[in-house]
Amino acid sequence: MQIEVSNLQKSYFDGEGHKLHILKGLNFEVISGSTVAIVGASGTGKSTFLHTLGTLESIDQGHLFLDGKDLTGFTRNQAAQFRNESIGFIFQFHQLLNDFNALENVMIPRLIHGEATGLVKKNAIDLLEKVGLAERAFHKPSQLSGGEQQRVAIARALINKPRIVLADEPTGNLDEETGVQVMDILLRLNKEHQTTFIMITHNPSLASKMQFQYRMENGQLHLIANK
Repeated sequence: MQIEVSNLQKSYFDGEGHKLHILKGLNFEVISGSTVAIVGASGTGKSTFLHTLGTLESIDQGHLFLDGKDLTGFTRNQAAQFRNESIGFIFQFHQLLNDFNALENVMIPRLIHGEATGLVKKNAIDLLEKVGLAERAFHKPSQLSGGEQQRVAIARALINKPRIVLADEPTGNLDEETGVQVMDILLRLNKEHQTTFIMITHNPSLASKMQFQYRMENGQLHLIANK
C-alpha cells in the first residue's frame, strides 16, 4: 500500500464554540499508481480529508502513512518538505500567478528549490507538450481559456515528479466537454508516470473513469465501485 489511513479523526469549532466532528475514525488504503474518485454531498468532509492527506491540515487522532512514512509524527517543517517532494495538488480554481506566463508558472515549484533554470525549463516544456500547450507556453493566464489554465495547473502539479497527486474538483469550474478533456489528460498521465491520482468530484460520469470510487458519508469513506 502506498497510502494507509487508520482511525483518522478531525474536528473543528464553529463560531459559537461548538465542536464539529468532520472525520470520524476514517480508514482508507490506496495501491501505488491507482486512480481514486471521492464523491459525496457538499459539507461531508471530502476537502478536509484531502487536505489532511496532503498534510495541509493537521489531524486530531489516527495515523497517516504515505510511502511507508508515518506523517502524524512529522513537524510542520518535515511535513512541508515531504509535501513538496512527494505530493502534487490540483484545485478547482487553477491558482496560477497572473504576472507569469504558462511556462514560468510550471517552473516555479522547482525554481524555488534553487534548481538549474535550464533543466527545469526543459522539463516544464516537456510537460506542457504532454498537456497540449507547448504553443501557449509564453501566454499569461489571462490569455488562456479556463481549460488551458487548468492544464497548466496539471503540468505544475507534476513538475516535481510527485508520487501522489490530489485533485479537489479539478473540472468543477469547466464546461462538460472541457472537463472530459482534462480528465482524459489526467488518466493518460497516470498511465505514463504511474502517479497515484485521488480526485474529489461531484460528476458521476468523471468518477466512473477512475479505478476506485468512494462515497464520503458521516465522516467515513465507503467503497462503492472497484474496477
